[in-house]
Amino acid sequence: MHFLEAIQKGVVMKTSRRSVDEFLAQPALALVGVSRSGKHFGNAALGDLLDKGYQIYPLHPAMDTVGGVKCYHHFHEMPKDVGGVIVVVPPPEAVSVVRDAAAAGIRRVWLQQGAESPYVLGVCHDLGLEVISGECILMFAKPTGVHKAHRWIAGLLHQLPA
Repeated sequence: MHFLEAIQKGVVMKTSRRSVDEFLAQPALALVGVSRSGKHFGNAALGDLLDKGYQIYPLHPAMDTVGGVKCYHHFHEMPKDVGGVIVVVPPPEAVSVVRDAAAAGIRRVWLQQGAESPYVLGVCHDLGLEVISGECILMFAKPTGVHKAHRWIAGLLHQLPA
């Protein structure tokens, strides 16, 4: 069975609790998907993760700051301790993000819901990246509020990564 066919059938790339824990244990994370308007999930995730003490470096090709935080234009401009990237862009953009991240030496990718597709997952696999997909980072990164409630419900339904 071809890799993309296997992904479409849900056979491979299941997120594990170990990969979630290792991702969140990185000293710093990049985040791609902030907007000028500040109304996208990427902006909310940035603020929430920073408030919880995570070291987050937002990437945007045309913005110098977002919410008072320095924005980087390219992965190679970021500090060397970035151990993963949170991707909050549509799948066609996510493909170039994961390729650029891999070229910069970043081996861990969190594809926020809406960023993943069988093709993006196939590219990640071909690049040898460790991928988390189908999960909301805010349900695992010291969850509070609605994300804590969602995580509790997912746990009751046995829908959390094992």
